[in-house]
Amino acid sequence: MSGDSKLIVLAVGGNSLILDDKHQTVHDQYLSALETCKHVAPLLQQGHRLVITHGNGPQVGFILRRSELASKELHMVPLDSCGADTQGAIGYNIQQAMWNIMRDWPKKVPVATVVTQVLVDRNDPAFKKPSKPIGTFMDKATADERKANEGWNVVEDAGRGYRRVVASPLPKEVIELNAIQKLLDHGFVVVAVGGGGIPVVINEQGELVGTDAVIDKDFASGLLANNIKADLLIISTAVEKVCINFKKPDQKSIDKMTVAEAKKYIEAGHFAPGSMLPKVKAVVQYIENGGQEGLITDPPNLARALRGETGTRIVP
Repeated sequence: MSGDSKLIVLAVGGNSLILDDKHQTVHDQYLSALETCKHVAPLLQQGHRLVITHGNGPQVGFILRRSELASKELHMVPLDSCGADTQGAIGYNIQQAMWNIMRDWPKKVPVATVVTQVLVDRNDPAFKKPSKPIGTFMDKATADERKANEGWNVVEDAGRGYRRVVASPLPKEVIELNAIQKLLDHGFVVVAVGGGGIPVVINEQGELVGTDAVIDKDFASGLLANNIKADLLIISTAVEKVCINFKKPDQKSIDKMTVAEAKKYIEAGHFAPGSMLPKVKAVVQYIENGGQEGLITDPPNLARALRGETGTRIVP
């Protein structure tokens, strides 16, 4: 392995597995994963070690919708189980895609998925203010029924109907950290903390139990990157570079910014909540907790960005 090789945590967005409304089937999602992995595999050829994390928002939405449609015959699927299901399914897509890409390599790099629990604080203030919309839109009668029978928190969403909202607490601990580390030590590419991890809390008996919440996958990726002492956190998104004044006449792309500069841009409102804001915040937090460097770019430009030719670098 060359002296320039890095241990990289690469976060891939869940929406990147869904091209559009006409390409949502399981096979479509595999093809999207394959396309993304074509840009990821060259990093292995360069000698880098990888942990791949991913979003799962659309996929969890599909499971919840199936569960709702089947609710007259079958039990509803709890949100934590939806997270586990999607970790396994998306991990399988990535494993298969990577194997197929490497099939003619002299030596294939093994890839394994770890279904990952991530501990959150059951007293996190986010549980008192659920804000993350999930699942499909409902009319008021259905929303009231779900609230009464399932204990859901529901909100009216911009005149389009009602949606369930859940908490988005901060990740505190990666429960399967040792398994991830051992796989890395034995040369595996590891797929982990999918969808931010399955949110679990410690109950009054000291047991781990799943909870209805959604952990931001970029924050979870940053936590994992700190835990394994990764050299680089890459957040793969839909744009080649981070921009300020996005979609305005004076839009400007950023090649490199310090943590201090990133904080100024955040304070000035340059990054949209639910879009670029959590990505930049996650990289800032990773660096403040001892990380070396962050990189934000899109999948087709991963190799170029690692060579310093494009993307946005965030440094201490």
